Amino acid sequence: MKALVLEEKGKLSLRDFNLPRDIGPHDVRIKIHTVGICGSDVHYYTHGKIGPFVVTEPMVLGHEASGDVLEVGAEVAHLKPGDRVCMEPGIPDANSRASKLGIYNVDPAVRFWATPPVHGCLTPEVVHPAAYTFKLPDNVSFAEGAMVEPFAIGMQAAVRARIVPGDVAVVTGAGPIGMMVALAALAGGCARVIISDFSQPKLDIIGNYPGIQTVNLGQTDLPSFVASVTGDWGADVVFECSGAAPAILGLPGLARPGGTIVLVGMPVDPVPVDIVGLQAREVRIETVFRYANVYDRAIELIASGKVDLKPLISDTLSFENAIVAFDRAVAQRPEDVKIQIRVNS
Repeated sequence: MKALVLEEKGKLSLRDFNLPRDIGPHDVRIKIHTVGICGSDVHYYTHGKIGPFVVTEPMVLGHEASGDVLEVGAEVAHLKPGDRVCMEPGIPDANSRASKLGIYNVDPAVRFWATPPVHGCLTPEVVHPAAYTFKLPDNVSFAEGAMVEPFAIGMQAAVRARIVPGDVAVVTGAGPIGMMVALAALAGGCARVIISDFSQPKLDIIGNYPGIQTVNLGQTDLPSFVASVTGDWGADVVFECSGAAPAILGLPGLARPGGTIVLVGMPVDPVPVDIVGLQAREVRIETVFRYANVYDRAIELIASGKVDLKPLISDTLSFENAIVAFDRAVAQRPEDVKIQIRVNS
């Protein structure tokens, strides 16, 4: 079958590629319909590595996917051929200590699509464990199903924050993940969410959602704005989604005493942190790495209509134009949030 293959840093090809196709008793075979392009896919394309994960041989990209079940293993009871599904791309060792603790996302043995040396899903068919394959409700489209994966990161951040109904939240960074976090925070009970960025087009997109206030960092001082709307108290929860060193250093100036900071964005290099500023407020620090046990909840929120991700899908290109789609994602147009590829109609 054809696949979108990262041959090496900076070089993509759409070509025939051999992938495992044997289906076990607990697996399903899936016809891929839609795949979203993630920032990590783009980073592997442009840099050839992310931290310790280095592309040393050709790798199929893609991990945000939806599709149709074609075949089920002998022991699979909750899915059948014809079911519309989305897939959680990380497969842990079910017997690991992390999995037994319910934090399988940090299992050192996890195999995650499009993370070297594991191939991704930008190919017409894949075989995947049924336990990490989720049926889509009839009113959730394939495009929305492919958005569950990035939204799951927002869900994980909201869970880690331990939001109390009525909380005021700040999100630093209005990229795709910052937007997902903002929407998850609202769905999780925040009364309002303040989101900041330098990109006005992105702020305009997320600012169309009720309950979200936007701050252009080129025009407004964020700590002063937060102070003005919270009576000089600070935000109950601050989600750092930019990975930018200045944003991380400025976190103590945004959180209220006893508040919570959730670190979602990943800096490329180590960054300075104002430890004393955090200590003086006794701020609780939480971290996020992917997600665990939130996929079903994310799907329920989308199906209920409480979270509408459709406005964040900027464009959908054909599988034949997958390289064009990736080059557009690399360009980072300010008006683009999520670019998707339709693999099969």
